[in-house]
Amino acid sequence: MRDPYAVLGVSKTASAAEIKSAFRKLAKKYHPDANPDNAKAKERFAEVSRAYEIVGDEAKRKRFDRGEIDAEGNERFHGYPGGDGFTGADGFEDLFGGRARSQARAGGFDAEDILKTVFGGAFGGPQGGRTSRTFTGADINDIFGDPVAGAHPGARQAQPTKGRDIEVTLNVPVADAIVAGKVKLTLKDGRTVAVQLPKGVENGQVIRLKGQGETGPAGHRGDVLAKVRIRTQPGVRIDGRDLYLDAPVDLGTAVTGGKATIETPEGRKIAVKIAPWTSSGQTLRVPGRGLPDKAGKRGDLYAVVQVMLDEADREKLEALYASQKAGT
Repeated sequence: MRDPYAVLGVSKTASAAEIKSAFRKLAKKYHPDANPDNAKAKERFAEVSRAYEIVGDEAKRKRFDRGEIDAEGNERFHGYPGGDGFTGADGFEDLFGGRARSQARAGGFDAEDILKTVFGGAFGGPQGGRTSRTFTGADINDIFGDPVAGAHPGARQAQPTKGRDIEVTLNVPVADAIVAGKVKLTLKDGRTVAVQLPKGVENGQVIRLKGQGETGPAGHRGDVLAKVRIRTQPGVRIDGRDLYLDAPVDLGTAVTGGKATIETPEGRKIAVKIAPWTSSGQTLRVPGRGLPDKAGKRGDLYAVVQVMLDEADREKLEALYASQKAGT
């Protein structure tokens, strides 16, 4: 990549604020969303982003200015103290003397002379014979090893910066929490994503949606962190893995006993037994109808009796109360 200062159009003495301002201006101009069918704009945007990753980071900028890393963020190899590795004929002159430079400019290196310089006069062919050829980069590596690979085996290219993560609340109907279904999540930018609920999802659990966050300088999105809030319908309450459900029971059944039908949060109708003289507030346990855990084991459902009075019941009770009062 070109010099990052040149890519951003700023001087090497530019302030951090000037660099940031130049990057924002160029990123806005070449952003893929603004140039959907322009391959050159996409390349330019990537180049600008990589440049900003170097000089927009104070520590990397200092290292680049000192020559410790290149424009891609890779470590520079220094082949000998104070040097920059093998950099053409100049590097050979420093190691082997001025003769190497004159031979390099003449079109190649004399293998025997160079190796004699390194290893002394003991290196040579048959007496009176000279063998010479042009050295290539591969020959240098064969003799001295690959300076880059040997110097920094762990060096790797800097990874592009992701965009910021987004934290949101994910409202989950209790029925979907029970069956580990899919729920839709609408983000602030208008995008709608389908979220697959994990088995045994809990209130307060955070679900990470990779690549759905904000777009970073190089076009890489961050993540969405969706915090689960299990939403219940009126008359339903959650206590750990147990569910409490208001169960309306008519007066006659509450007095004489019988059965009442209740509807579970996932829409199933079940019958529960009502004992004689059951009053409001009593709870009836229905095992295995609550929220599941990660292993699939469900909590319990508790039907909280709500004795219901209709107009006829009210009149009968008022008459009964009046007759009792008159007899006293």
